[in-house]
Amino acid sequence: MKIVISIPSQELDLWDENQNIVRKYQISSAGNGVGQEYGSFCTPLGKHIIRAKIGTSQPINTVFIRRRPTGEIYTPELGARYPGRDWILTRILWLSGCELGFNRMGKVDTMRRYIYIHGSPDSTKMGKPGSIGCIRMYNRDLLQLFDLVTTGTEVDIKD
Repeated sequence: MKIVISIPSQELDLWDENQNIVRKYQISSAGNGVGQEYGSFCTPLGKHIIRAKIGTSQPINTVFIRRRPTGEIYTPELGARYPGRDWILTRILWLSGCELGFNRMGKVDTMRRYIYIHGSPDSTKMGKPGSIGCIRMYNRDLLQLFDLVTTGTEVDIKD
């Protein structure tokens, strides 16, 4: 399996070993566009791998902070109480860059920037940029993807 993320079309495609697209999902990348640098709040480009899968067997809408479940389950009421919060829900696929000096090491290290593919509230609009760097997905789509990929799965983010 391989993941290809298209920033222009705001889609994530899951490819099998025979180069066939087996799943297509709408996503939301960074509102600031693409970029590699720490602190840019941009989505990094290039070749990555899934370094870690986080949240196995957690309930849908589990709230994560610093990759740890908080004990909260997201509801619209919780969202209204914390309107500025960047919600990371359900599961996390933590990305690590593979291209030295471009998205790995130093000020451009994707993993040290804490760039994930993660779930979002159902009210989050997909198909248009809006995150602070990560790739957002609908929870139901992320649950499906999470079960289909393994750590080490290639992820290519293209502009």
